[in-house]
Amino acid sequence: MQLRDWLNRSGWSRGELARHVHDLALQWGEPQIRPDTSRVRRWVDDGEQPRHPVPAILADLFSSRFGYRVTTYDLGLGDSPTIDEALIYSPSLKRTIEAVTDVGRADVDRRKFLTAAPFALAAVTEPSRDWLLNTLDQLPEPGRRVQLEDVAAVKNMFSHFQQMDIFQGGGSGRLVLAAYMNEHVYPLLRGTHTEETHRALCGAAAEQTYLLGWMAFDNGEHGTAQRYLIQSLRLAEESHDPALGAHVLAGMADQATLLGHPKEGRRLAQAGRQGLARANSPACLADLWTLEARALAALGDKTGTAHAVNAAERAFAGVNPDAEPEWARFIDEAYICGEWANSFRDLGLPGDAEPHARRSIAHARTQNRARRGALSHAALAVAHIQNRDLEAAHAAAVRTLDLSNRVKSSRSVEAVRDVRDRMMLFGAHPLVADFDERTRAVLAA
Repeated sequence: MQLRDWLNRSGWSRGELARHVHDLALQWGEPQIRPDTSRVRRWVDDGEQPRHPVPAILADLFSSRFGYRVTTYDLGLGDSPTIDEALIYSPSLKRTIEAVTDVGRADVDRRKFLTAAPFALAAVTEPSRDWLLNTLDQLPEPGRRVQLEDVAAVKNMFSHFQQMDIFQGGGSGRLVLAAYMNEHVYPLLRGTHTEETHRALCGAAAEQTYLLGWMAFDNGEHGTAQRYLIQSLRLAEESHDPALGAHVLAGMADQATLLGHPKEGRRLAQAGRQGLARANSPACLADLWTLEARALAALGDKTGTAHAVNAAERAFAGVNPDAEPEWARFIDEAYICGEWANSFRDLGLPGDAEPHARRSIAHARTQNRARRGALSHAALAVAHIQNRDLEAAHAAAVRTLDLSNRVKSSRSVEAVRDVRDRMMLFGAHPLVADFDERTRAVLAA
């Protein structure tokens, strides 16, 4: 029984739980709810279902006891959490914390209703609009009270988990990060703190929530990723950090374009650039122009793509890594040149894609970044296929496969699949058959 497990963890006796339920029921205006020890024993040991509103009272009690949100579903006394609440960009910070906590707990528990959650196109545009309007016209909020040392600890953990994502892929470490957020970070948001600490804490929570979304995105769990990203955007607004919000919109743009919605991807990237007008992050600006280029390439707009890549190059030339926030550190030559290569690959311009891909590969090799190396080798392989050079394509494709085996990343696996499918156009050739054989185990898994 789930309720028994929660009661055991709380350290309360059955009699103590009965008293707590009665005391809270009085606060809720429900004086008739007066359970005794026998009644609690029937709930806990016999599986008797408490009548309304006792399940909600129990959930509230255990939430207070443990310092994070416990739902009636967690107690085995109600329906599953409404994870679609996380598709809503709420003006209420309290609802935002509850929504992202529900997603995080469902993520850690690997609940099927979350892993099967679809990407909702209808939820793409509204959050960026609300974030932009609120960011451009923000007023200071009343202060609260936690310690800046708590915020520093959260930010230190971000660096650790970001490194894990970069070098091991989004499928590695996300559940540990989600558990850390549920147990240590989101509860802090419910505490009291000064206005300075409040903003810093919301910013740190937004960074980590974005990383959860990005890891889910990289692992192909797009419904989960979307929910994290929307709630990260709301937390970024609360932090009054427009650069961080623009960064979240970049992630949302990347996802929308990847899932076949480049018009929405472009709009999200443009919204991010507008919000960035009140901040200074050349790295984020370069990323947003790059993601607009990816969207325009998917739309077949060669002129627009070239313009966006040129704008990205100008912004990237002004990047000073030491002056950029921690979350922008991944926006380097390995990443950004790889994305430019992908843009030209999508347009069928191998002559433009190849030098960018090689530049990305060289930097990724120096940094030992297997996922980025795999993605850029895939872009190089496709460029060779477009040039009808099967031997060179096979060599790059094999390297793509080798690097993909080092990380837990569905994007890397999909890159392997894409190269394999494109090579099939050469027909019954020994190199095609060889690569198809090499990929079977990876693609089947």
